[in-house]
Amino acid sequence: MSTSLLPVGHLSPGHDLNGYIQAVNGIPMLTAEEERELAFRLHEEGDLEAARRLVLSHLRFVVHIARSYSGYGLPQADLIQEGNVGLMKAVKRFDPNQGVRLVSFAVHWIKAEIHEFVLRNWRIVKIATTKAQRKLFFNLRSAKKRLAWLNNDEVDAIARDLDVKPEVVREMEGRLAAHDAGFDVSPSEDEDAAYQAPVHYLDDAGADPAVQLEDSDWEDDASRRLKMALESLDERSRDILQRRWLVDDKATLHELADVYGVSAERIRQLEKNAMMKIRQQLGGALAA
Repeated sequence: MSTSLLPVGHLSPGHDLNGYIQAVNGIPMLTAEEERELAFRLHEEGDLEAARRLVLSHLRFVVHIARSYSGYGLPQADLIQEGNVGLMKAVKRFDPNQGVRLVSFAVHWIKAEIHEFVLRNWRIVKIATTKAQRKLFFNLRSAKKRLAWLNNDEVDAIARDLDVKPEVVREMEGRLAAHDAGFDVSPSEDEDAAYQAPVHYLDDAGADPAVQLEDSDWEDDASRRLKMALESLDERSRDILQRRWLVDDKATLHELADVYGVSAERIRQLEKNAMMKIRQQLGGALAA
């Protein structure tokens, strides 16, 4: 059963949020026996009508949870919509044989979807990536009772409560206090402030097509000259240089000494002489 197969009629928080909330609050709640019967029909028979009724009867619960995330400045309708996705996932996985009510089981899935949505959209740049940072993101905001920076005792207390290191708390506090800056000039910016936009001072010189073409030509020419210099060496010297420097699994002096039946010192001398010839040829080509 996929979540796309769980229609909730014409209900959508995006069109008329107040009307949506009023509508879902008017949907009758299920008794424990009704819920259990519907869950068995879904679990054992794949009854999508049973799934639809289970989802509809719990939409009011999603609204209740979504309201607790209103402090992040994201549209309430979007939070509810994401929570509804979590509810449908919970209904799909709900096992009535476990002896718990759906509402208790679904709360984890609803919050998980809302959490992911908040983390994706609260800032342009991701503010929380590790498990510890995600834990802090949703707890540090509520733990801070004032606008001032946390003192050392407060940092240590929060770190103990959330089982993270104090430096992680400090880092997340700094991220929460930061703000996003647009790369281009905002249409609402006045001329005096427009020059501060990053587009004016984060110039990438390497993006110049002329420079890129020049670099590409230089690399092609250098590769061609190196190939010609290698071909001018005798077969043994060329093989030594290639196996010592031009392959991923580089050979040692002793390994090459065993191959050619000479000492490691002799291999080192051959390598040194070959390198000198390469440099001379490359230098002469550059001078020309």
